[in-house]
Amino acid sequence: MLSRTLSLYKNAFSGLSKSTWLLSFVILVNRSGTMVIPFLTIYLTQPAMGYSIAQAGIVMGLFGLGAVCGGFFGGKLTDRLGFYRVQLITLTGGGIMFILLGQMKSYPLICLFTFLLSLVNEAFRPANSTAIAHYSKEENRTRSYSLNRMAINLGWACGGAIGGVLASINYHLLFWVDGCTNILAAILLRYFLSPENNEASHIVKKEITEPMQSAYKDKGYLSFIFFTIVFAMCFFQLFTTMPVYFKENLHLPEYGIGLLMTMSGCIIALVEMILVFKLEGKRNNLAYITRGVFVVGLSFLSLNLIRGEGFVALLCMLIATFGEITAMAFMNSFWVSRTTTNNRGQYAGLYTMAWSTAQVLGPSLGSQVAGHFSFRTLWWITTGVCFIAALGFRSLSSNSKRA
Repeated sequence: MLSRTLSLYKNAFSGLSKSTWLLSFVILVNRSGTMVIPFLTIYLTQPAMGYSIAQAGIVMGLFGLGAVCGGFFGGKLTDRLGFYRVQLITLTGGGIMFILLGQMKSYPLICLFTFLLSLVNEAFRPANSTAIAHYSKEENRTRSYSLNRMAINLGWACGGAIGGVLASINYHLLFWVDGCTNILAAILLRYFLSPENNEASHIVKKEITEPMQSAYKDKGYLSFIFFTIVFAMCFFQLFTTMPVYFKENLHLPEYGIGLLMTMSGCIIALVEMILVFKLEGKRNNLAYITRGVFVVGLSFLSLNLIRGEGFVALLCMLIATFGEITAMAFMNSFWVSRTTTNNRGQYAGLYTMAWSTAQVLGPSLGSQVAGHFSFRTLWWITTGVCFIAALGFRSLSSNSKRA
């Protein structure tokens, strides 16, 4: 049994290119320093800074706006400059901006530098997504993205834990560590994956014999982006309004809520690669996305139908985690399948913008529903919206089959 399990893990991780592994290592280093954003609201509202929760909310809103703009410009620049240069510039620039933001004291400057930080930092994502597609083969592309997601999840777990310790000592350490890990990731990228040191980083531009397809004119892709935003607005409730519900309504202690979040990240790290290895190539990507989005909807539904404080919280997070794996592991493969090397940045940028938009709208709308009505109402709504999004993805799948 043990040997069979080890063999399954070996097969799940085999066949990925060396460059894919190196890029995931760079991402792990980068995300291990992610600690400013999770603690930014607490930092701004502490007595030393003295800003209100409303003012901190505006700052976070500007961060979301910067993320949307960063996705747009990052996609455009990736097609013009190439994914390697954009990653190098944004990692270095983001590191500098983190350090500078920590030095700002006046509210207008904090707002300005938060927006600029997010703009630069999030412009990295389209270039990174494009790089993963470039370094992978079609038959293992989904696993390549899953490896990257595993690195992000492990990095977030490390960053959050280290950030909590540093914040208890001095909040300014968060900005320095976050900035330095960004710059360290840029140095590692330059050492391991520069075109001079890594043959796979070279891009041979194909001669364009017909007009290049624009992501903004691809009606099928725009529909996919719309349903992604709809789903992601619900998905972000898992990390914003749901922890509040666990504490206030289910009476779970903070450490219990933290353990649930850690459990989710560990399951993703342990299971996603194997699950994708078993599923990849057996159905079209939209079929898996449809099922995953539907399962996430079931996780919200469980909160209203099942009783038992600790049990329902555990069950909800388990269902949501497997839904997340099934849906999000194949979303990247879907948009990549519609691209060429000449327009991949546009598609990646639009996909990044979709998640950034949902990150701005989802938590704010969810908190308004919970505050003015009830959490129970919010879970009914998120259940219904997820089911609607699943139907949307299913219709796209049916249309693609007919085409």
